[in-house]
Amino acid sequence: MEIKHKETGKVLLRFDGPSLAGANLANQRLSGADLSSQDLSNTDFHNADLSGADLSGANLKQANLQATHLHGAMLRGADLRAANLTDVMLNGAELVEADFSRAVMRYAKLPDCDMRRADFSGADLSLSDLRGNLTEANLSQANLSGADLSGANLRSANLSHANMIDARMAEADMAHVSMEGAIGPHGKRVGAGPGTRASRRPWWQFWA
Repeated sequence: MEIKHKETGKVLLRFDGPSLAGANLANQRLSGADLSSQDLSNTDFHNADLSGADLSGANLKQANLQATHLHGAMLRGADLRAANLTDVMLNGAELVEADFSRAVMRYAKLPDCDMRRADFSGADLSLSDLRGNLTEANLSQANLSGADLSGANLRSANLSHANMIDARMAEADMAHVSMEGAIGPHGKRVGAGPGTRASRRPWWQFWA
């Protein structure tokens, strides 16, 4: 099969086999590739260049995307459950409604990403850069320790039972955020009850 550029149709890579699932594509230069709706489960993209690639609706479950370049890539609705995205570079990528549940994303770079309604439940996002649009995102039970959420849009996001110890939250928009059972930046847990939904209160009032 052939992997082509999403705009020019140029063949970027020829690959033997009926599917890319489980393939070894580590270190490949696939900038701008059209991989939309492809089965890429368990595929090894370690250190590959997928900048600007179209991975919309792709199955990337348990794929290895460690240190992969995905600047400006399109992953709308992609399935990345339990994928390895350690140290991945997703600057400016479109991640709307993508599923990152239980993914490992330590040191991931996601500044300026559109992450509206994305699912990060149970994901390890420790020490990651999440300074983007997380409106209505599901971050329940996520590990956000040491993450940078400065200026992030977290309106109506779900942070219940998330670990946010040492996270940077300056100027983050926390309106209407659900935080029941979350551990705040200073190690204090938000209790159950009516005070656990952020409404219009500044974020620091929850963990002061």
